[in-house]
Amino acid sequence: MKVRFWGTRGSIAKAGPSTVRYGGNTSCVEVRSAAGDVLVLDCGTGAHGLGVSLAREGISRGHVLISHTHWDHIQGLPFFAPLFVPGNQWDIYGPRGLGPSLGEVLSGQMEYTYFPITPENFEAEVAYHDLIEGVLEIGDIRVTTRYLNHPALTLAYRIEADGVVIVYATDHEPHDRRLACGGAPLRGSDDERHGQFLADADLVIHDTQYTAAEYPKHRGWGHSTMEYVVDLARAGAVRRLAMFHHDPLRHDAALDELVDRARVRVREAGDRMEVFGAAEGNLVEVPGRERRARAALVSAPMSSAAPALPRGLALVVAAADPELVKLVGDAAGADEIGVRSAGSVDEALALLAESTPSLVIAELGLPGGGGEALCRRLQASAEPGAVVPPVVLVAPRGVSPSLECGAAEALELPFSSIYARTRIRAWCLRQVCRWRAAPRPEDEDARVRALEALGLKEGEAEERFDRHTRIAARLFRVRHAAINLIDGARQWTKSTNSGPRPPLPRDISICAHAVLGEDALQVVDVARSDFADNLALRGAAIRFYCGLPLAAPGGERVGTLCLMDIRPRELDADELGLLRDLGQMVERELAAGEDEGEG
Repeated sequence: MKVRFWGTRGSIAKAGPSTVRYGGNTSCVEVRSAAGDVLVLDCGTGAHGLGVSLAREGISRGHVLISHTHWDHIQGLPFFAPLFVPGNQWDIYGPRGLGPSLGEVLSGQMEYTYFPITPENFEAEVAYHDLIEGVLEIGDIRVTTRYLNHPALTLAYRIEADGVVIVYATDHEPHDRRLACGGAPLRGSDDERHGQFLADADLVIHDTQYTAAEYPKHRGWGHSTMEYVVDLARAGAVRRLAMFHHDPLRHDAALDELVDRARVRVREAGDRMEVFGAAEGNLVEVPGRERRARAALVSAPMSSAAPALPRGLALVVAAADPELVKLVGDAAGADEIGVRSAGSVDEALALLAESTPSLVIAELGLPGGGGEALCRRLQASAEPGAVVPPVVLVAPRGVSPSLECGAAEALELPFSSIYARTRIRAWCLRQVCRWRAAPRPEDEDARVRALEALGLKEGEAEERFDRHTRIAARLFRVRHAAINLIDGARQWTKSTNSGPRPPLPRDISICAHAVLGEDALQVVDVARSDFADNLALRGAAIRFYCGLPLAAPGGERVGTLCLMDIRPRELDADELGLLRDLGQMVERELAAGEDEGEG
């Protein structure tokens, strides 16, 4: 893939003689795949130059991925030339909010009072897509999104194509403020998950606006330090790091010094990661490489028509501190999220027994044992398979509670109402599309051992299986046919007619539900079923699913022969009979593989 920087400055454009080498335009990065798909990452003032370049080339089709809608990331949109060319087609993606849609928000800066041209003047065909955390496909590019820690809903993008992984993560602050000085994040923390999102990337483009020494004056502003980013990227075996979103007060010579300090930090750690400062005009070619597919970190839909957030969301704040209760209440109330409060562990558990909120925010020193005790007791009291709301612990400054109690995250006081509102939005949006994971069958241990005994190798194509998925796709006239296997943690694909697929976490696998039954699980219309919020299916626009359990020689159901299509449909009795016949043929191949392994 090819990456070109058109704007690298953070917060506000900074033109002048002191920013000539690194550039003064705000965030805008161009990414092109080998197939020619064009992605534009953010549309700051650098988008003007990019738009002129694309218009000269005659590029008529492309995609804009907005990290968030603060001005320095969208100011270039009204000046992006391809949007004013008849016949052009452009898709604009950005974080789904709690109020106006992405299109409405972007139109706000082009109202008559502020700007002489409105979106109605766009002559291109422009479509807007509201995103949450998840996975979507754009041409031959797979994009995974993740929320960042910023005073606005902000998404990072992990872009995968051509054997290349590029991560774009700007406007992000460490969740644990002590990590501004670098170091390893707590196990299970959001900082650890952010590091996992960066891991194994060929190129990470990351906000490094501040240094550890500067950070105390900018707590809560939503930006990273060089030390934090270098240590996370190095721990994740990132190959190249582009320092980005440069502070408007940092001139070229000071940026040179900051980049040198980052390189020294890498060398002193005994690492070879390449570090450079992103500069306007720089073209970076990122070669592909063989890489093992990994399970999706998140899964998700994209939608341009769905309402921002269903009403009726609620949270419980468990705290004895009236100021904390008011802070959380004001922040949630601004987005019409209902709030109920409890002053002790027992009161909170009583509320949670009555109904399940989207979120629990608990004071670390909550009377009755503390927030950690609430978290443990809540999980211990939950019925098997029941949805347990995430618990966020709020701790005094300088105190970092362990997350081993099962808490989703820890927040350190003090924090602003704006910060609280943004974090509550992200937590609630993560819950909107939750669905019940398939329970483990009673023979789970034996089932996993039976799968392992088959000796099947993940990622290795075998014609004896591939011919069956080809036949299934043609016979049933579906877009996707696959042989999926369910191990202890994942769903992975042994064969498919539609190209390799990365593994999925088992908790979002519909095939994990199918292996619980003896016969085919058929979902005639996903959108009208109990599986409507299965994010893996929605991310691929799947409307029809049918999964036939596949048994190992001992009878343990280890996977499925599954059919999927983008249109609703229903297999009749004859078709289901044919599917069972085909499934028996696949099972004979499974048994043959086990016999070979034993020999």
